[in-house]
Amino acid sequence: MHRLTNQVRPYAWGARAAIPGLLGVEPDGTPQAELWLGAHHGAPSTAHCRNGSRPLPELITQDPERVLGPATAERFGARLPYLLKYLAAEAPLSLQVHPDAARARSGYQAEERAGIPVDAPHRNYRDPHHKPELLLALEPFDALCGFREPAATHADLVGLDSDLAVRLREDLSRSDIHAALRAALTRLLSLPCADRGRMIDEFVAEWIARDRVCAHAEIVADLADRYPGDPGAIAALLLNRLTLWPGQALFLPAGNLHAYLQGTAVEVMASSDNVLRAGLTGKHVDAPELLDVVDFSVLPIPYARPEFLDGRREFRPPAPEFALHEIGPGRVTAHLPGAGPTVILVLHGEVELVAEVGEGLTLSRGESVFVQADSGPIKVEGQGHVIATTVGAH
Repeated sequence: MHRLTNQVRPYAWGARAAIPGLLGVEPDGTPQAELWLGAHHGAPSTAHCRNGSRPLPELITQDPERVLGPATAERFGARLPYLLKYLAAEAPLSLQVHPDAARARSGYQAEERAGIPVDAPHRNYRDPHHKPELLLALEPFDALCGFREPAATHADLVGLDSDLAVRLREDLSRSDIHAALRAALTRLLSLPCADRGRMIDEFVAEWIARDRVCAHAEIVADLADRYPGDPGAIAALLLNRLTLWPGQALFLPAGNLHAYLQGTAVEVMASSDNVLRAGLTGKHVDAPELLDVVDFSVLPIPYARPEFLDGRREFRPPAPEFALHEIGPGRVTAHLPGAGPTVILVLHGEVELVAEVGEGLTLSRGESVFVQADSGPIKVEGQGHVIATTVGAH
């Protein structure tokens, strides 16, 4: 087992105090958005070993079969297939979607052949991997997730006379649900540059003036204020608006259009950078590519349901790269599987980790550890609240 030092990502939407509070340091007044725990090349953790400290990717590549386990190394190569994050959002993240595995591979290969630098701002696919993700709320967490019925959005637009509202009602009146949603989102992402600002401003002004009473009443005005002239503020009307309560989780598969709005959570994902953005961002938006990737189905909100096993809540979504385990809060005695590499983070309290092989460790709030596969199963005991990530099922 190796203690970890992890990097903080200071994105503009981050909260000021949540991550410093977790780590027991004074806030410096700057946004602290995400704490990354893993071997992602963008901000790899440092593993502290008996013979010194080294980046976690280096530890893995030196002996992947021992560190990851033979099965994980065979499935994913010499790389940790998941990334765990502690996420603290004070402002909305971009409206986005992730590609499936086949689209990620083909898109990456096409951009490689085209000679587009992997760090180019206009590049869509920065690696050949998909990026399913699971988010577990630690406090009330607001989000937009998946399409709602076109008729519901149409009803919210009744009585609005702005040019864009009239045209969106026409789009949403189509009898085929997929066609209606595609038409509405396509319209928003394809507004003529010369008219876009005016059309969006007129819609938002009318929306506010009419004082709409619905689940999306405030979010349109808030997003429009944060991102002036961005069609994503209006695209929010097409999506489900929801609040996760502590302990609730979402699994976001490929094609699910979503945006996180505000709150603190832990998130685990396949280790990838492949994000296609639809709005609420100053970054690159490739509308045709995004429209090909989005799933325009109206589906139930993708809540993730845990199983209760060996003193822990286990979230095992249909993603081979990861499973998420929650232990506590409170007095805990639990066992984590030991078939592959494990990352453990203590959110509150103090716990003892006892490995089947090797020495144990005591971890307190904000501390984390990487457990090699050859350590075997881990017993977690103490008073606290613990999050762990392991590799998913075959």
